[in-house]
Formats: sequence, structure tokens, C-alpha cells
Amino acid sequence: MAEVLDKVDAVVVGMGWAGGIVSAELAKAGKNVVGLEKGNHATRSDYIGVKDELRFDNRFEIMQSLKGDTITSRNEIDDTALPIRTMQDNQMGIDLGGASVHWAGASYRYWPYEFEIRSQTIERYGEDKIPDDMSLQDWGITYEELEPYYEKWEDTAGISGEQDPMAPERNKPWPNPPLNETPSLKMFKDAATNLGLHPFQIAAGNMSQNYENPDGEKLNACMYCSFCTRAGCDFDAKSDPLATVIPTAMRHDNFELRTRANVRRVLYDDDSKEATGVMYVDETTGEEFEQPADVVVLAAFAFTNNRLLMLSDIGEQYDPKTREGLIGRNFNGQYNSAFHGVRGFFNDKQFNLYMGAGALGAAVNDYAADNFDHSDLDFIGGGAIELRQYGFAAISSSNNYTREVPSWGADYKAESLKYAHSALRIWYTNIAMSYWHNYVDLDPTYKDEYGDPLLRITYKFGSNEKPIAKFGVEKCREIMEEMGADIIEEDEIAEEFDHVFSGGHYTGGVVMGDDPETSVVNNYLQMWDVDNLFVVGGSAFPQFGGHHPTPTIGALAYRAAEGVERFLDEGGQLATAKSKTMRA
Repeated sequence: MAEVLDKVDAVVVGMGWAGGIVSAELAKAGKNVVGLEKGNHATRSDYIGVKDELRFDNRFEIMQSLKGDTITSRNEIDDTALPIRTMQDNQMGIDLGGASVHWAGASYRYWPYEFEIRSQTIERYGEDKIPDDMSLQDWGITYEELEPYYEKWEDTAGISGEQDPMAPERNKPWPNPPLNETPSLKMFKDAATNLGLHPFQIAAGNMSQNYENPDGEKLNACMYCSFCTRAGCDFDAKSDPLATVIPTAMRHDNFELRTRANVRRVLYDDDSKEATGVMYVDETTGEEFEQPADVVVLAAFAFTNNRLLMLSDIGEQYDPKTREGLIGRNFNGQYNSAFHGVRGFFNDKQFNLYMGAGALGAAVNDYAADNFDHSDLDFIGGGAIELRQYGFAAISSSNNYTREVPSWGADYKAESLKYAHSALRIWYTNIAMSYWHNYVDLDPTYKDEYGDPLLRITYKFGSNEKPIAKFGVEKCREIMEEMGADIIEEDEIAEEFDHVFSGGHYTGGVVMGDDPETSVVNNYLQMWDVDNLFVVGGSAFPQFGGHHPTPTIGALAYRAAEGVERFLDEGGQLATAKSKTMRA
């Protein structure tokens, strides 16, 4: 029998960027908040000495174990899904701070076009431009409406950047100037300029200088140690919740953090249509607890937000055969349909690639969103063309060899030494669309360690994925040729999704919008059907944008926090459903 705890104003499930933002804002507003985190109570000191490529890049030490809890995957509705058990194929953040602890830091805003992608595509190209298999819809919010929340997240995170010539003019400069320009980035920018493109330094969640954010949290200048992705920053130089919103929340006595708290259900009263709290397991003791609350905020990973609603039997789950129901619909993300490009090998140049940072890079957005004419193209949307200098350590630098050389032996050794710091990659971060046939539900066969069904992913490429990837590779090659690479190798474009969930960019399933018939949550991420339940995070994306998702998750979280505070004070629905429906 679960122990029932004292009621609080709000319980927040998941303490990454989304949950950390909501918790900090509510705590500052004087609300009584409990934050529940499945992982351990990690602190900055836990990441001191993490510059160990074998432990973190190859053995994924700070990722969630897939032994007791994972996902299952299949391509077709009639296939049998199988569990993903290898860390190479599914890397999910765990412990306090979540996936944001090990992110690289690329901090693009989404484009005005992407928030109104259906209506603007129809307006410019006609409805026939949208393929029949594509479940395309507007977000129910405009760029202009979200812009103040983007700005607030960027100020909190201390983003380093400069104005993108193709992007809407900013109201004020980025909080920090851009990171250093390396020789490889200068080559990229010069080549792009020669081709008539508009290069700029990527906005980075890596500090270019010491910084104090509006909440008084202090971050340090990046040391370019190269251990950003898949590792926690031991220097407080990366924009992550451990350095920003979580300590802000914890300075308030009205906020309580509980770690190793595995939430298994949202408690729901079907008569009143209200969430009454959550049930969780203390994984240190095995005890079950019920945490009552006036407001429940699901702010976990997209997989978890979807699964908790399904396990709690809240909302109507999507049926791809009838296209009825909403929970689990429009699941999407940048799997192996994005980040295709080229690798260039330079015989007479060395770039000192052992130094870098997660978002140290240059890009062009001439081929992002609808910045280029799609009239004669067989796809919609776009993305950035990037060159990054992440920093190659000993193991990863040994992978710089051409395809004609075997991955072992004397020739491999000689070539990997030759090109260890003389090979560069350019890729395309293209948009990922939603389709009627891609969705998530509960697996009928496989269960977790508590006996609950695993989340099942049904995902295959739609009509947009391969054409846009091919286009991106061609454009990347043009820049690499202009840079003067001696050898250029193009990435191969897969025929079908191969069940590798790499990158951490998974979104959708609990999508936002302005019509309850096509969306689960409104533009405050409040459920249309359950006024006191907010579902915050990447799960709200109707489709993936052409850039990395974290800034948009952060901006939406700030808007959701504002909405939760309003609801606690006033109650009721915060948004009005519109009669204008952009049906998918």
C-alpha cells in the first residue's frame, strides 16, 4: 500500500531543462513544489575527472541502463517490435539534469516558418505540396509569441553567439559573444562566402567568457577541453540545469528535490477530469508513495511523457488504422534521417582537432526552413549546414581514414595517423517530419522491471526523409570542394530506419496546437482535457524542426511555467481553442 504524502501546489516529474525551469520559476513565485527525478542526485563534483573517452564516449557511463527499462522498435505496423538493449543504439540521459547534462550545446531557435509550417506551405506552394503520408500541422503558437521565452532561456543559459544573417533580427545581442574561431571554421566560412552563402558562428551553450545569469548563477569560460557530448562539464562552463535552474530552485525552502524517485503513474480522477498527483517508487528502498498536488507537471524525456500518460490511461491513444486518438501520434525525431553530409581529407593541413567544444562550429542557414524555393524540390523544410570542432580524443581520432582502407592492419594504422587531425565533416541538420504511420504505444509483449509495458516505437521513413538528405549531402559537398579537400566521401543514405536511436532528438506524441481535435496540449502545454495536467518537453513538438531541439524545449518550458503559475492563481483553461484548424 502506497504511503500518501502531504499535498503540495505542484509536483514536477523529471528534473532536466524542462522540469528545472518549471521548478525554479514556481519556487521563485512562492509555490510549494516537489521535483521528482528518477536518477541519482548528481552534482558538479561527480563530473570532475570525466575526461575519459573510453568510459563516456564508448561505454556511455552516464546514460540510462537499458537492462530494466528501454523501448522496443519496429518499422511496420504489422511487425513485431524488439527491445533496444545496446547503448550504441539508444542513449538516454539519467541522473539529475537529465539529457541536458551530456548535450553538446547547439542553440538555434526554430524559424517562424516552422511554427506555422502547414499554413505557410499551403499559402506559398498549395496544399498538393504536402504528401498524403505526412501528418503536418501548425504548432498553435507563432515565433513572435515564443520569442520572449527564447530570450529568457538564452539569458538563463548564457548562450554564446552572433547574429545569423538569415534569421530574424534579435531584440538584443546574445548573452555572450561567440566562441573562438578556429582555422577549420574560418576555412568553412570563407568557402561558404565564396559560394554566395551567409556563414556565422553557431550559437553555443558553451561559455565564451565568465557569465552570471539573471538568477545569479555563475558559469565559467569554456576551456575547449573537447569533453562536452556524452560527458558532464566539470568546470561549470556548459549551459545545463546543474549550473543554472536546479540550484536556483534549491535555494528556496518551498522546493523539495527527491531523487531515485521513479514515477509510475499519474493519479487521475475520471469523474472530475483532474490529475490528483503521482505514484512513485523510491528506488533506494522499494517503497511506494503517492504525492498529491494541485498541479501535475510531466517534464520528462519524450519517451517517458508519452508512456506515463498511456500507463495512467489519460487521453485517447492513437490508432494508426483509423487515425483516431491523439496520445502517441506525430512521434518524430532526428534519427538516421538527419546529419548526413560529407567528410573531407586534407593532405597538407592539420587542424589540431584534439581541442574543441560541443557547439564550437560554423554554419549557414541558406538551406534552412523555407529560406530557399521548394517549388521544384520533392521535399519540404530544411536545416543548417554545419562544420563543428567537437574535439577528437585518442579513440575517435583513430576513425579518420578513407573507405578504401580496411579498419585494421598496417594501412589502417598509417592512414588513421595521417588524417587524425586532418579530416573534417560537414553535415545537414535537416527537419524530420511526422507521418500517419509513425507513432508510439505500449508494447503488448515486453515489460520493464516492475511489470509495466515498455514503450513501443513504430517508425519508418516517409516521403521527405531521403530526398532532403540527398539534397543536404550535395550542398555539403559543394562547400567541402570549395574548402579544397583532397578526398571527399559522401555519407550513404539508408534505405530505411535501422532502429538506431542516436543523438537524443526524439519528440512528439503529446503535441501542442490550437485545436483540441488535433492536439493534446495548448500553447501553455496544458492538456485540453485535464486542466491541471501540464506536459512539458519535446513531446509537444508536432514535427521536428530543422535544428537542435533544446532551446525550443527551454522556451516552451518558460511559457509553461508561466501558465502553471496562472492556473494555480486563477484556474481554468489558459488558451482558447480556435475554430481555424490546420488539420494534419
